Amino acid sequence: MKLNTRIFGEVDVLDEKIISFPNGIIGFPDLKRFTLMFDEDKGSDSIKWLQSIDEPNFAMPVLDPLIVCPDYKPEIDKSEVSDIGELKEEDLLVLVTVTVPHDLKQMTVNLMGPFVINVKDMKAVQTIIDNEDYPVKFPIYEILQKNKEAK
Repeated sequence: MKLNTRIFGEVDVLDEKIISFPNGIIGFPDLKRFTLMFDEDKGSDSIKWLQSIDEPNFAMPVLDPLIVCPDYKPEIDKSEVSDIGELKEEDLLVLVTVTVPHDLKQMTVNLMGPFVINVKDMKAVQTIIDNEDYPVKFPIYEILQKNKEAK
């Protein structure tokens, strides 16, 4: 399928790369199909984009939370992920949204509202974590800089 996106221009999206969100995502319940896009040169360890198939102008930056919070282990209510199939650790991908303001030093991730993706079945859900240790605005700029310097 060809998709004309705001960020990446025209791209080809293979059917097997489409992630289905049966309940949509928080704030956008009608957006149910997405694909993950990232800069091939930077690799998959960098910021990715959760690109909507249903609304090509909508994409949000996402990141593996373990890159910025190595001890991130949210407890997720099984009933909240029942729509996306049986979750085995090897089939599980967790991503969090990234907020990138004009002042990059204020960049944050939302650890409270992760996306839980069953990569085997290509189904996903966004859930809310009821744990004050995981804030909505977790600062990441300095962590990313330290990670970059360590490489």
